[in-house]
Amino acid sequence: SVPADASNPESVVVSVLNVSAVLGSQAVLPCQSHRMVWTQDRLNDRQRVVHWDLQSSYYGDNKMERLCDMYSAGDQRVYSSYNQGRILMPENAFVDGNFSLVIKGIAESDEGTYSCNLHHHYCHLYETEKIQLIITKKAEDVSEYWDGEKPVVVALEGSTVTLPCVNRNHIWTERHSEEEQQVVHWDRQPPGVPHDRADRLIDLYASGERRSYGPLFIRQKMNVTDSAFALGDFSLRISQLESADEGTYSCHLHHHYCGLHERRIYRVFVKEPVREKKVVNLTTHNVAPATNLFPFSLPSDPNVVRGHNVINVIIPESRMHFFQQLGYILATLLLFIVLLIIVVLVTRKRRQRGYEYNVKKYGEKDVNLKEFTVDTTDLTPHKSEDIRLDYKNNILKEKAEQARSFPAKNIDLDKGNNDFLP
Repeated sequence: SVPADASNPESVVVSVLNVSAVLGSQAVLPCQSHRMVWTQDRLNDRQRVVHWDLQSSYYGDNKMERLCDMYSAGDQRVYSSYNQGRILMPENAFVDGNFSLVIKGIAESDEGTYSCNLHHHYCHLYETEKIQLIITKKAEDVSEYWDGEKPVVVALEGSTVTLPCVNRNHIWTERHSEEEQQVVHWDRQPPGVPHDRADRLIDLYASGERRSYGPLFIRQKMNVTDSAFALGDFSLRISQLESADEGTYSCHLHHHYCGLHERRIYRVFVKEPVREKKVVNLTTHNVAPATNLFPFSLPSDPNVVRGHNVINVIIPESRMHFFQQLGYILATLLLFIVLLIIVVLVTRKRRQRGYEYNVKKYGEKDVNLKEFTVDTTDLTPHKSEDIRLDYKNNILKEKAEQARSFPAKNIDLDKGNNDFLP
C-alpha cells in the first residue's frame, strides 16, 4: 500500500462527517470544492487582477467608487477622466508584488477610505487591504499610524502620497503551470489504524491521470467520476458495502500553486438492514360478532353461512425474543458443562480403584509387614523337632539318622594324666 501523505504537506481538516449505510447498499462520501475546478487559461493570464476603490463622504453620499484596475497581462485602466495622470500603479506590480497606489496633487475630495483588492479567479482567492487617507493643511500634522483596524495616512494637501499595498505571495507574482499543480487523493484507515499508516485508494490529477491502489475487488467497488476536475466533485462512491468497509476515509485536495491543502474526514459505519415485520394470520371460525374487535358489521341473518374472518396482526420485533434465545443457549451450555464434570469425576474414581487391592473379590485383608516391628529380645531358642520321614527301606533311614547325629569327640586320656604327674 501507498502511505497517505508521504509527499504532501500536512492538510487542514475542514470537515468531519459520520456516514451510516445499510449492508449491501451504496455509500457516497461527498467531497466538493469549487476552488479545485480546473479551467485552462486561454486569455493570457487575465485571471489575476488588482483594483483600487474609494469610499468617500465628501459629496455626502458615502458611496464606493472604482478608481483603477490592472490585469497581470494587460495595462492598467483609470475609470475617471479627472484621475487620468493623477493616480497610477507600478507597471511591474505582478512581478515584484507591489500594488501601491500613487496619488499626485491630492485634494480634499481625495479624503476617505481606500481599498486595495486582489482577485485570483483561477484560485478563487480574494484579498483586501484598507487604508484611510486624511488631508491636512499643516505640514506638522503629516504622519502615518495604525488605528487598530487599518493604517492611517495623514498627507499635506497638494502633495504626492503613496498608499501602500504589498503582497509578494507567489500566486500573485508567478504564472501557474496549469494542471501539474492539482492533485486529489483518497485514503482509508481501518479501525484502530493511525492517519500516518492509512492505505491509499485513489490518486487523481488534473491532467487526466488516475491511479488506483489495492486489490482488484477494492478498485472495482470504489470509484470517482471521470469529470471530477471539470465539476469540482471528487465524491467517492462505494458499492456493495460490507462490514469490512468500515473505517475512516479522507479526501485530500491539493492545489500547490494556489496554496490549497484541505482534508475532509468521513467515518463510515455499516449497519444491518432492518428486518421485515412478522405477519400473523388469526382465523376465527363462526365467532359471534364483536364490535370492539372488528371495525365492520357482520351479517345478522342466521340463514347466511358465515365465512372465515382473517385478521392480519403485525407484531414488531421485540428484544425479549433475543434474550429468550440467549437464555436457551446459556442453559444448554451449563448442562453440557455439568455432564462433562460428572464424567471426569467418575472416570478418575474408577482409575483410583484399579490400583488398589480388591478386598471383596479375594476375601482377605491386606497386611503390610512394614507396619509391624519385631523385638528380637523376646525370641526364645527353639528346639527343632525331629523330622520324621517315611523311607522306603531301613538302610536309608539309618544313613539319615547318622547324618543328623553329632560327630564323636576324641578324648586323650593320657594328656589328662600327664597333667597330674610331678
